[in-house]
Amino acid sequence: MLSERQKLILSAIVDDYIRSAEPVGSRTISKRGDVGFSPATIRNEMSDLEELGYLEQPHTSAGRIPSHKGYRYYVDHLVKKANLSAQELQVIKTFFAEKLQEMEQVLHHTAAILSQLTNYTSIVLGPELMNTTLKHLQIVPLNESSAVAIVVTNTGHVEDKVVKIPEGVSAAEIEKVVSILNAKLAGVPLLHFKSKLYSEIASEMSKYVSQYEELIGMIEYVLQDNEEDRVYVSGTTNMLSLPEFKDVDKLKGILQLLDETHTLVKLVSSPTEGIQVRIGAENSVEAINSCSLITASYSIDGKPLGTIGILGPTRMEYGKVISLLDHLSKDLTVMLARWYK
Repeated sequence: MLSERQKLILSAIVDDYIRSAEPVGSRTISKRGDVGFSPATIRNEMSDLEELGYLEQPHTSAGRIPSHKGYRYYVDHLVKKANLSAQELQVIKTFFAEKLQEMEQVLHHTAAILSQLTNYTSIVLGPELMNTTLKHLQIVPLNESSAVAIVVTNTGHVEDKVVKIPEGVSAAEIEKVVSILNAKLAGVPLLHFKSKLYSEIASEMSKYVSQYEELIGMIEYVLQDNEEDRVYVSGTTNMLSLPEFKDVDKLKGILQLLDETHTLVKLVSSPTEGIQVRIGAENSVEAINSCSLITASYSIDGKPLGTIGILGPTRMEYGKVISLLDHLSKDLTVMLARWYK
Protein backbone atom coordinates (compact mmCIF):
# COMPACT_ATOMS: atom_id res chain seq x y z
CA MET A 1 0.00 0.00 0.00
CA LEU A 2 1.54 3.29 -1.08
CA SER A 3 1.36 6.39 1.08
CA GLU A 4 -0.32 9.52 -0.29
CA ARG A 5 3.14 11.09 -0.71
CA GLN A 6 4.39 8.09 -2.68
CA LYS A 7 1.32 8.18 -4.89
CA LEU A 8 1.88 11.87 -5.60
CA ILE A 9 5.55 11.35 -6.44
CA LEU A 10 4.89 8.27 -8.59
CA SER A 11 2.18 10.13 -10.50
CA ALA A 12 4.52 13.10 -11.06
CA ILE A 13 7.32 10.82 -12.32
CA VAL A 14 5.03 9.00 -14.74
CA ASP A 15 3.57 12.28 -16.06
CA ASP A 16 7.04 13.80 -16.53
CA TYR A 17 8.44 10.70 -18.21
CA ILE A 18 5.48 10.45 -20.60
CA ARG A 19 6.09 14.06 -21.60
CA SER A 20 9.90 14.05 -21.87
CA ALA A 21 10.97 10.42 -22.50
CA GLU A 22 13.92 11.21 -20.21
CA PRO A 23 14.65 9.66 -16.76
CA VAL A 24 13.18 11.87 -14.03
CA GLY A 25 15.28 13.17 -11.12
CA SER A 26 14.23 14.37 -7.67
CA ARG A 27 15.14 17.98 -8.47
CA THR A 28 12.82 18.00 -11.49
CA ILE A 29 9.93 16.75 -9.35
CA SER A 30 10.62 19.24 -6.55
CA LYS A 31 10.25 22.12 -9.03
CA ARG A 32 6.68 21.12 -9.83
CA GLY A 33 4.14 23.34 -8.13
CA ASP A 34 1.86 20.45 -7.21
CA VAL A 35 4.41 18.39 -5.21
CA GLY A 36 5.81 20.62 -2.48
CA PHE A 37 8.54 18.30 -1.06
CA SER A 38 12.29 18.86 -0.87
CA PRO A 39 14.62 17.05 -3.32
CA ALA A 40 16.01 14.98 -0.40
CA THR A 41 12.54 13.80 0.67
CA ILE A 42 11.61 12.99 -2.92
CA ARG A 43 14.90 11.14 -3.41
CA ASN A 44 14.18 8.92 -0.39
CA GLU A 45 10.68 8.15 -1.58
CA MET A 46 11.97 7.41 -5.09
CA SER A 47 14.41 4.95 -3.59
CA ASP A 48 11.58 3.24 -1.70
CA LEU A 49 9.42 3.14 -4.83
CA GLU A 50 12.29 1.51 -6.69
CA GLU A 51 12.67 -1.14 -3.99
CA LEU A 52 8.93 -1.83 -4.22
CA GLY A 53 9.26 -2.34 -7.99
CA TYR A 54 7.35 0.74 -9.17
CA LEU A 55 10.41 2.55 -10.55
CA GLU A 56 13.56 1.54 -12.40
CA GLN A 57 16.91 3.29 -12.67
CA PRO A 58 18.62 3.18 -16.08
CA HIS A 59 22.31 2.44 -15.51
CA THR A 60 23.40 5.62 -17.31
CA SER A 61 21.26 8.03 -15.32
CA ALA A 62 20.59 9.13 -11.78
CA GLY A 63 16.93 9.63 -12.70
CA ARG A 64 14.17 7.04 -12.54
CA ILE A 65 11.61 5.75 -15.02
CA PRO A 66 8.36 3.89 -14.31
CA SER A 67 8.43 0.08 -14.42
CA HIS A 68 5.53 -1.89 -15.91
CA LYS A 69 4.30 -2.34 -12.33
CA GLY A 70 4.49 1.43 -11.87
CA TYR A 71 2.48 2.07 -15.01
CA ARG A 72 -0.12 -0.49 -13.91
CA TYR A 73 -0.55 1.20 -10.53
CA TYR A 74 -0.75 4.58 -12.27
CA VAL A 75 -3.46 3.39 -14.67
CA ASP A 76 -5.47 1.61 -11.96
CA HIS A 77 -5.30 4.27 -9.24
CA LEU A 78 -3.78 7.58 -10.33
CA VAL A 79 -4.52 8.46 -13.95
CA LYS A 80 -7.00 11.23 -14.61
CA LYS A 81 -9.07 11.13 -17.79
CA ALA A 82 -7.96 14.08 -19.89
CA ASN A 83 -10.41 16.63 -21.21
CA LEU A 84 -10.36 16.54 -25.00
CA SER A 85 -9.49 19.86 -26.60
CA ALA A 86 -12.02 21.88 -28.59
CA GLN A 87 -10.11 20.99 -31.76
CA GLU A 88 -10.18 17.25 -30.99
CA LEU A 89 -13.90 17.37 -30.21
CA GLN A 90 -14.52 19.23 -33.48
CA VAL A 91 -12.67 16.55 -35.46
CA ILE A 92 -14.87 13.85 -33.89
CA LYS A 93 -18.06 15.91 -34.37
CA THR A 94 -17.24 16.51 -38.04
CA PHE A 95 -16.64 12.78 -38.56
CA PHE A 96 -19.99 11.74 -37.11
CA ALA A 97 -21.75 14.45 -39.11
CA GLU A 98 -20.56 12.87 -42.38
CA LYS A 99 -23.08 10.84 -44.36
CA LEU A 100 -21.25 7.53 -44.24
CA GLN A 101 -23.26 4.71 -45.76
CA GLU A 102 -21.12 1.63 -45.12
CA MET A 103 -19.52 0.08 -42.07
CA GLU A 104 -16.17 -0.04 -43.91
CA GLN A 105 -16.16 3.74 -44.32
CA VAL A 106 -16.99 4.29 -40.66
CA LEU A 107 -14.27 1.98 -39.35
CA HIS A 108 -11.64 3.21 -41.79
CA HIS A 109 -12.33 6.81 -40.76
CA THR A 110 -12.33 5.85 -37.07
CA ALA A 111 -8.88 4.28 -37.38
CA ALA A 112 -7.56 7.37 -39.19
CA ILE A 113 -8.96 9.77 -36.57
CA LEU A 114 -7.53 7.76 -33.66
CA SER A 115 -4.01 7.69 -35.11
CA GLN A 116 -4.23 11.37 -36.06
CA LEU A 117 -5.32 12.54 -32.60
CA THR A 118 -2.92 10.33 -30.59
CA ASN A 119 0.15 10.00 -32.86
CA TYR A 120 0.13 6.28 -32.02
CA THR A 121 -1.01 3.27 -34.06
CA SER A 122 -4.72 2.56 -34.15
CA ILE A 123 -6.34 -0.83 -34.65
CA VAL A 124 -10.06 -1.11 -35.32
CA LEU A 125 -11.97 -4.40 -35.58
CA GLY A 126 -15.19 -4.57 -37.51
CA PRO A 127 -18.28 -6.40 -36.23
CA GLU A 128 -17.86 -9.94 -34.96
CA LEU A 129 -19.11 -12.61 -37.34
CA MET A 130 -21.70 -13.62 -34.73
CA ASN A 131 -23.32 -10.20 -35.06
CA THR A 132 -23.07 -9.89 -38.85
CA THR A 133 -26.02 -11.38 -40.70
CA LEU A 134 -27.09 -11.72 -44.31
CA LYS A 135 -29.55 -9.11 -45.52
CA HIS A 136 -29.72 -10.01 -49.20
CA LEU A 137 -27.98 -12.18 -51.81
CA GLN A 138 -28.12 -11.74 -55.54
CA ILE A 139 -26.43 -13.75 -58.32
CA VAL A 140 -26.46 -12.13 -61.75
CA PRO A 141 -25.34 -14.30 -64.71
CA LEU A 142 -22.83 -12.55 -66.96
CA ASN A 143 -22.82 -15.34 -69.54
CA GLU A 144 -23.34 -19.12 -69.59
CA SER A 145 -20.22 -19.84 -67.54
CA SER A 146 -19.87 -16.94 -65.08
CA ALA A 147 -21.90 -14.70 -62.82
CA VAL A 148 -21.40 -11.92 -60.29
CA ALA A 149 -22.58 -12.65 -56.76
CA ILE A 150 -23.57 -9.67 -54.60
CA VAL A 151 -23.80 -10.10 -50.82
CA VAL A 152 -25.32 -7.40 -48.59
CA THR A 153 -25.09 -7.69 -44.78
CA ASN A 154 -26.95 -5.96 -41.96
CA THR A 155 -23.88 -3.77 -41.33
CA GLY A 156 -24.21 -2.14 -44.75
CA HIS A 157 -21.28 -4.10 -46.16
CA VAL A 158 -21.65 -4.91 -49.86
CA GLU A 159 -19.34 -7.46 -51.44
CA ASP A 160 -19.31 -8.77 -54.98
CA LYS A 161 -17.45 -11.76 -56.38
CA VAL A 162 -17.21 -13.16 -59.86
CA VAL A 163 -17.99 -16.89 -59.76
CA LYS A 164 -17.90 -19.77 -62.22
CA ILE A 165 -21.30 -21.33 -62.93
CA PRO A 166 -21.21 -25.16 -62.90
CA GLU A 167 -21.69 -26.53 -66.41
CA GLY A 168 -25.31 -27.28 -67.30
CA VAL A 169 -26.88 -25.09 -64.60
CA SER A 170 -29.48 -22.74 -66.09
CA ALA A 171 -30.28 -19.14 -65.17
CA ALA A 172 -33.70 -20.30 -63.95
CA GLU A 173 -32.08 -22.80 -61.56
CA ILE A 174 -29.74 -20.12 -60.20
CA GLU A 175 -32.72 -17.84 -59.65
CA LYS A 176 -34.50 -20.59 -57.70
CA VAL A 177 -31.39 -21.28 -55.58
CA VAL A 178 -31.01 -17.57 -54.76
CA SER A 179 -34.65 -17.46 -53.68
CA ILE A 180 -34.07 -20.43 -51.34
CA LEU A 181 -30.90 -18.87 -49.90
CA ASN A 182 -32.57 -15.53 -49.20
CA ALA A 183 -35.48 -17.28 -47.51
CA LYS A 184 -33.31 -19.57 -45.38
CA LEU A 185 -30.27 -17.40 -44.61
CA ALA A 186 -31.67 -13.89 -44.13
CA GLY A 187 -30.87 -12.82 -40.57
CA VAL A 188 -28.55 -15.79 -39.96
CA PRO A 189 -25.08 -14.93 -38.53
CA LEU A 190 -22.27 -15.43 -41.05
CA LEU A 191 -20.66 -17.75 -38.54
CA HIS A 192 -23.47 -20.29 -39.02
CA PHE A 193 -23.67 -20.16 -42.82
CA LYS A 194 -21.63 -23.25 -43.58
CA SER A 195 -23.44 -25.59 -41.19
CA LYS A 196 -26.86 -24.31 -42.32
CA LEU A 197 -25.82 -24.63 -45.96
CA TYR A 198 -25.13 -28.35 -45.60
CA SER A 199 -27.68 -29.28 -42.93
CA GLU A 200 -30.78 -27.60 -44.36
CA ILE A 201 -30.28 -25.89 -47.69
CA ALA A 202 -28.58 -28.71 -49.61
CA SER A 203 -31.61 -31.01 -49.33
CA GLU A 204 -33.93 -28.18 -50.40
CA MET A 205 -31.74 -27.37 -53.41
CA SER A 206 -31.61 -31.02 -54.48
CA LYS A 207 -35.34 -30.85 -55.26
CA TYR A 208 -34.81 -28.20 -57.92
CA VAL A 209 -31.23 -28.54 -59.20
CA SER A 210 -29.65 -31.79 -60.41
CA GLN A 211 -26.10 -30.46 -59.93
CA TYR A 212 -26.78 -29.00 -56.52
CA GLU A 213 -23.49 -30.27 -55.02
CA GLU A 214 -21.43 -28.16 -57.45
CA LEU A 215 -23.69 -25.19 -56.73
CA ILE A 216 -23.24 -25.67 -52.97
CA GLY A 217 -19.47 -25.34 -53.47
CA MET A 218 -19.99 -22.12 -55.43
CA ILE A 219 -22.32 -20.69 -52.76
CA GLU A 220 -19.87 -21.58 -49.98
CA TYR A 221 -17.18 -19.59 -51.79
CA VAL A 222 -19.55 -16.63 -52.20
CA LEU A 223 -20.50 -16.57 -48.52
CA GLN A 224 -17.11 -17.26 -46.93
CA ASP A 225 -15.90 -14.45 -44.67
CA ASN A 226 -12.52 -12.81 -45.13
CA GLU A 227 -11.15 -12.02 -41.67
CA GLU A 228 -8.80 -9.41 -43.15
CA ASP A 229 -11.81 -7.29 -44.07
CA ARG A 230 -12.53 -6.82 -40.35
CA VAL A 231 -9.20 -5.19 -39.43
CA TYR A 232 -8.31 -1.54 -40.01
CA VAL A 233 -4.84 -0.30 -39.00
CA SER A 234 -3.71 3.32 -39.23
CA GLY A 235 -0.67 5.31 -38.13
CA THR A 236 1.91 2.53 -38.35
CA THR A 237 4.59 5.06 -39.33
CA ASN A 238 3.91 7.03 -36.13
CA MET A 239 6.11 4.49 -34.35
CA LEU A 240 9.15 5.68 -36.30
CA SER A 241 9.12 9.01 -34.44
CA LEU A 242 9.12 7.45 -30.95
CA PRO A 243 12.46 6.88 -29.16
CA GLU A 244 11.27 3.51 -27.80
CA PHE A 245 11.25 2.08 -31.32
CA LYS A 246 14.70 3.12 -32.51
CA ASP A 247 15.66 -0.53 -32.06
CA VAL A 248 15.14 -1.91 -35.58
CA ASP A 249 14.61 -5.52 -34.43
CA LYS A 250 11.96 -4.47 -31.91
CA LEU A 251 10.18 -2.35 -34.53
CA LYS A 252 10.38 -5.14 -37.10
CA GLY A 253 8.60 -7.55 -34.73
CA ILE A 254 5.78 -5.05 -34.15
CA LEU A 255 5.35 -4.34 -37.87
CA GLN A 256 5.21 -8.07 -38.61
CA LEU A 257 2.51 -8.47 -35.97
CA LEU A 258 0.43 -5.71 -37.57
CA ASP A 259 0.45 -7.78 -40.79
CA GLU A 260 -0.71 -10.97 -39.06
CA THR A 261 -4.46 -10.48 -39.23
CA HIS A 262 -5.52 -13.58 -37.30
CA THR A 263 -3.14 -12.86 -34.38
CA LEU A 264 -4.19 -9.21 -34.36
CA VAL A 265 -7.89 -10.11 -34.19
CA LYS A 266 -7.29 -12.44 -31.22
CA LEU A 267 -5.11 -9.84 -29.49
CA VAL A 268 -7.46 -6.88 -29.85
CA SER A 269 -10.86 -8.60 -29.57
CA SER A 270 -12.53 -7.60 -26.33
CA PRO A 271 -15.23 -9.88 -24.86
CA THR A 272 -16.30 -7.26 -22.34
CA GLU A 273 -17.58 -3.71 -22.49
CA GLY A 274 -15.55 -0.72 -21.38
CA ILE A 275 -11.87 0.23 -21.49
CA GLN A 276 -9.18 -2.46 -21.23
CA VAL A 277 -5.52 -1.51 -20.64
CA ARG A 278 -2.74 -4.06 -21.13
CA ILE A 279 0.79 -2.99 -20.28
CA GLY A 280 4.03 -4.65 -21.37
CA ALA A 281 4.11 -8.40 -20.65
CA GLU A 282 0.35 -8.36 -19.94
CA ASN A 283 0.06 -8.57 -23.73
CA SER A 284 0.00 -12.19 -24.86
CA VAL A 285 2.26 -11.61 -27.87
CA GLU A 286 5.99 -11.21 -27.22
CA ALA A 287 6.50 -8.69 -30.04
CA ILE A 288 4.57 -6.05 -28.06
CA ASN A 289 5.87 -6.84 -24.56
CA SER A 290 7.38 -3.35 -24.52
CA CYS A 291 4.11 -1.71 -25.60
CA SER A 292 0.77 -0.79 -24.11
CA LEU A 293 -2.49 -1.71 -25.81
CA ILE A 294 -5.66 0.11 -24.83
CA THR A 295 -8.98 -1.07 -26.26
CA ALA A 296 -12.64 -0.19 -25.99
CA SER A 297 -15.60 -2.11 -27.35
CA TYR A 298 -18.53 -0.63 -29.22
CA SER A 299 -21.79 -2.47 -28.82
CA ILE A 300 -25.43 -2.94 -29.74
CA ASP A 301 -28.02 -3.59 -27.01
CA GLY A 302 -25.24 -4.20 -24.49
CA LYS A 303 -23.50 -6.85 -26.62
CA PRO A 304 -19.94 -6.05 -27.81
CA LEU A 305 -19.94 -5.71 -31.59
CA GLY A 306 -16.32 -4.78 -32.32
CA THR A 307 -13.25 -3.10 -30.85
CA ILE A 308 -11.23 0.09 -31.28
CA GLY A 309 -7.73 0.25 -29.87
CA ILE A 310 -4.45 2.11 -29.60
CA LEU A 311 -1.00 0.48 -29.64
CA GLY A 312 1.93 2.54 -28.42
CA PRO A 313 4.87 2.59 -26.02
CA THR A 314 4.34 1.92 -22.31
CA ARG A 315 5.21 5.63 -22.05
CA MET A 316 1.77 6.44 -23.37
CA GLU A 317 -0.52 9.38 -22.65
CA TYR A 318 -2.95 7.12 -20.82
CA GLY A 319 -5.35 9.84 -19.70
CA LYS A 320 -5.79 11.23 -23.20
CA VAL A 321 -6.02 7.84 -24.95
CA ILE A 322 -8.55 6.48 -22.45
CA SER A 323 -10.72 9.61 -22.83
CA LEU A 324 -10.55 9.46 -26.62
CA LEU A 325 -11.41 5.75 -26.83
CA ASP A 326 -14.23 6.18 -24.33
CA HIS A 327 -15.66 9.10 -26.31
CA LEU A 328 -15.36 7.45 -29.73
CA SER A 329 -16.64 4.03 -28.64
CA LYS A 330 -19.78 5.61 -27.17
CA ASP A 331 -20.36 7.71 -30.29
CA LEU A 332 -19.89 4.62 -32.47
CA THR A 333 -22.38 2.69 -30.34
CA VAL A 334 -25.00 5.42 -30.76
CA MET A 335 -24.35 5.72 -34.50
CA LEU A 336 -24.49 1.99 -35.19
CA ALA A 337 -27.60 1.50 -33.07
CA ARG A 338 -29.45 3.54 -35.71
CA TRP A 339 -28.13 1.28 -38.46
CA TYR A 340 -29.08 -1.96 -36.73
CA LYS A 341 -32.66 -0.97 -35.95
